[in-house]
Amino acid sequence: MPCLLGCLAIAAPRLVLVLVWLGSDYLSVYRTKIWPFLGFLFMPLTTLAYAFAMHFGDMQWTPVGVAAVVTAVLVDVGLFKSSSRKRRVREITVRGERVD
Repeated sequence: MPCLLGCLAIAAPRLVLVLVWLGSDYLSVYRTKIWPFLGFLFMPLTTLAYAFAMHFGDMQWTPVGVAAVVTAVLVDVGLFKSSSRKRRVREITVRGERVD
């Protein structure tokens, strides 16, 4: 089951974040409820990766945990960048301008 959630997290991290929150206490590494909520809104894969890193290393940073969080941050930031680029291209195409 964890492997299935891990694979699904790449495709739909917000869905997995809700499932993890409802079905386990895995997000208990966060001391408050605001950080998982903000992570759900802005960086869901990073939120899951941080929870994984803390559970993997018994609440301490390990090289595997650091690699997971860094990779998740890069993916989340990359999704922000690609969505803004697609939005710009879509706006130019709607106006009938030439896209190079």
